[in-house]
Amino acid sequence: MQLVHSIKRVAITVLGLVALSMTAVAQETRSELSVQGTGFFTKDSDGNGIRNQADNTGGLLVGYRYNLTRWLAAEANYSFDRNTQSFIGGSSGHVESNIHTFTGSAVIKLPTIARLQPYVLGGGGALVFDPTSGASNFAGTTLQAKGAFVYGGGADYAFTRHISLRAEYRGYVYKAPDFNLASLKTDSWTHIAAPSAGIVFRF
Repeated sequence: MQLVHSIKRVAITVLGLVALSMTAVAQETRSELSVQGTGFFTKDSDGNGIRNQADNTGGLLVGYRYNLTRWLAAEANYSFDRNTQSFIGGSSGHVESNIHTFTGSAVIKLPTIARLQPYVLGGGGALVFDPTSGASNFAGTTLQAKGAFVYGGGADYAFTRHISLRAEYRGYVYKAPDFNLASLKTDSWTHIAAPSAGIVFRF
């Protein structure tokens, strides 16, 4: 009889611990969805007697972040911008293109200060340059993808457990596009500075 009571007590204790752990997992918010407005500032590049200049513009950045631990997360991002790139050299003119950016990054979260959660990030991806129809001085420009390294950092300010405001800076390092035309090839590295701000939803 005493053994039965002991087994019951152990079973109740185990069930209680399981229930508590399941509740803790259910209450833990690991996923984040962000929507941000972003600036898009491209550094001029030179090479092969050609100078490439792009106008400054803005766009949209959306992302999904999964928190692996309290200090480490993985994220995937997509951004859309449109700018006009001028080429000055043997053949001068411009190309307007949509720019689709796809990146994956590791995020390291730094110690929280009050409601402010700073972080740094680094990763890679691709910038896809897609010329718009009829907005180019050059015949034969086509869609082109360029591999890119992304780095940056930012901070989230928590309004509630599920909603935060995010301010962020991203830098993209990549080879300047030539839209698959040898006459536009600078073969040089360039950089995009992309500050952004927006809202984060945690769930």
